[in-house]
Order: sequence, then structure tokens, then C-alpha cells
Amino acid sequence: MDNLVVSIITVCFNSETYIKNAIESVLSQSYKHIEYIIIDGGSKDGTIDIIKSFGAKISKFISEPDKGIYDAMNKGLLAATGDIVGILNSDDFYINNEIIEKIVGHFNTKSIDSVHADLIYVDQFDVSKNIRYWKSSEYSSGAFKTGWHPAHPTFFVKRDIYLKYGYFDLNFKLAADFELMLRFIEKHKISTFYIEKPFIKMRMGGATNKNIKNIINQNIECYRAFKVNQLNVSFMYPLYRLVPKIFQFFKS
Repeated sequence: MDNLVVSIITVCFNSETYIKNAIESVLSQSYKHIEYIIIDGGSKDGTIDIIKSFGAKISKFISEPDKGIYDAMNKGLLAATGDIVGILNSDDFYINNEIIEKIVGHFNTKSIDSVHADLIYVDQFDVSKNIRYWKSSEYSSGAFKTGWHPAHPTFFVKRDIYLKYGYFDLNFKLAADFELMLRFIEKHKISTFYIEKPFIKMRMGGATNKNIKNIINQNIECYRAFKVNQLNVSFMYPLYRLVPKIFQFFKS
């Protein structure tokens, strides 16, 4: 099992400012059995030229219009052939070059379906400035109902799980990643192992955290995700989601 292939998917659209940083953080990984897939939504800036400059180092590159970020992620999942799948946003990057090697080590030595870890939110223009530390924890049954969920960019899962339980639900515009993890972990009870280290630096300013309206709409979608999956949840759930995030700012 030493040669598990890890498919890493990056989706992008007009991402010329940060895409090179994301790509280099993947290509510099010490673990070499990586299938790197980039799905571009038909960028009009310099994104495509930057991606093409890496040549054959990018395993698969698709550039065409899509229906949004989660549609693009689904295209990446359909193109993936690896044993394990992770998704890296175009403005995020791995903290060091040993992340994938550590992940594979856990899959090789444990009977697990997925792993998750910590994440650091950083200033959009100064990545040395930490804004918020997402401290995760081990999963326990019912944890999603209390506001817990993995940081999606740190979530690596066996590709077979996607084939068995499905891809991103495009009815969710801001929280399809949450719905997918809820469906996999809380509903279908796949196993997930917590690695108590930060894997990712995420620049502040993404679609779900750049304004109050999006944050509110995301919470509404997360609440709806329970209903779609026929899971009971308290009407206080949006508050449960908010409280842990407030404390993360103090931990940063």
C-alpha cells in the first residue's frame, strides 16, 4: 500500500494572483505519487497561461465554463483516478512539503476512510499574518449537530467513498462541502481520523467568508443540509456554528 495515489483537485476562475502559489505547494510535496487535476472555469486573465507554464507536471487540466465552484469540483472528481482525494482551493496552500506524505502514512497504517486536520486563516495580502486558527478535533457521533465539522480543505477521503455516496450537491451554492461531509460522516458513518496539525493556510476573502450576507446564507444552507439528509437538528444550530468560530479568532 506504499504507492497509494493521491488525487488533488484545484478549481479556479480568474485566479492569476494566487494560483501559482497553490500549484507550487502541491508540486513541492515530498510524496510523489500525486495526480494533480486543475479545473478552470474559462478564465479571462492570466490564469490559464500560468497553469500551462507547468506543462506535464499538471496531470490533467480542463478549462471550460461551469455552473460554479462545486460543479467544477465534481468535474475534478469525475476525472480523478487516485486512491485518496483532496481538494485545494486556488488561493490556499499547504503549510509545508510533507503534508501528503503524512496523510498517506495514516492511510497506510490505519483502517480509515478519511482524515482531517487543522487550518489557519491568514491575511489575504500577508500570509505570515494569522487571522484565525481552526482547531478541529476527533469526530464523535452527533458532533455535526453541535457546530462541529472538519475544515474542508484538510479533508482527504478515499475515492471509493465518493463513488459509493455521491459527489457535491449542486442545490447548495455556499455549503455543498458541508453537506457532503455531513452526508459522508454523520449520515453514512464513514470513519475519519484527526491529525492534530495545521495542513492548510487559507486566505481570508473566499465566497463564504467575505461578507455577512454570505455567512448567513451559508448557515441557512447548513441547516437545510440536515433536512435533506433526514437528520434532526435543533433550531439553535446556527448559533452552535457561530460560537466555535468566535473562539478561533482568539486562538490565532
